[in-house]
Amino acid sequence: MSDIRVRDIVQAALLVAGEPLTLERLGSLFADEAQPERATLLDALEEIRIACAEGPLELQCIDRAYRLQTRAEYAPWLNRLFAERPARYSRAVLETLAIIAYRQPTTRGEIEAIRGVAVSSDIIKTLLSREWIRQVGTKEVPGRPALYGTTRAFLEHFNLTSLGDLPSLSELRVVAVDQAGQAAEAHDTEAHDTEAHDTEAHDAEAHDAEAHDAERDRSEAAG
Repeated sequence: MSDIRVRDIVQAALLVAGEPLTLERLGSLFADEAQPERATLLDALEEIRIACAEGPLELQCIDRAYRLQTRAEYAPWLNRLFAERPARYSRAVLETLAIIAYRQPTTRGEIEAIRGVAVSSDIIKTLLSREWIRQVGTKEVPGRPALYGTTRAFLEHFNLTSLGDLPSLSELRVVAVDQAGQAAEAHDTEAHDTEAHDTEAHDAEAHDAEAHDAERDRSEAAG
C-alpha cells in the first residue's frame, strides 16, 4: 500500500473517530498483511499536520493519541451550532478537580485536608460522570481509600497535550495575586467614586442652602 493511501486512511479515521486515536488503533485499521510500520504512520501524521497548517483544522497529540480538531480561534462561530449552553460547574467542583490534577494520585481525605472543607459525594460523582477523573487504585492505609487521577478525557476537554502543559503552581499564585489586586483596585475606585459623589452632593446642598438664605435676606430687606 502506498504511503499516500496510508495518509488518506489515517486522515479519514481521525475525522470520524470522535476521540483521539493511538498509533496502535490506527495500525489496527489495516489488515495484518498490509499493516504499515510505525514510522510510516508517524510520517503520515506529520504530512497531515503540515497540510493542516494553513487551514481551520489542526492535528493535536493528547497523551500519545492523535485527533483532528478545529482551531480555538473558530470557537465563536462554531459554538452557535450547539443550542445547549455549556455546563457551568461550581467552585467546589473545579477546586477538587484542580487538586486531583496537581496532586494525583490522591484521596478524598487528602483533598479535604487541602480545601479545608468536606468533599461531597456529588462532587466526586460529577467528575467521574464527566470522565475527567477515575479511580487509579487504593491507598495502603486503614480503610484503603480510593486514589483518584485524571483521564485522557480531562486532557481533551482542556486542550492539553499532557499534564506537563498545566501551568505551574507559582504561575497560578501570580494570577491569583493579580486578580486579588485588580479586585481591590476596583473596590478602591468604586469607594473613591462614591466618596466624590457624596462630596459633590454635599457641596450642592450647601450651595442651595446659601442661596436660600440669601434669598430670604433679600426678602426681609425688601419687606
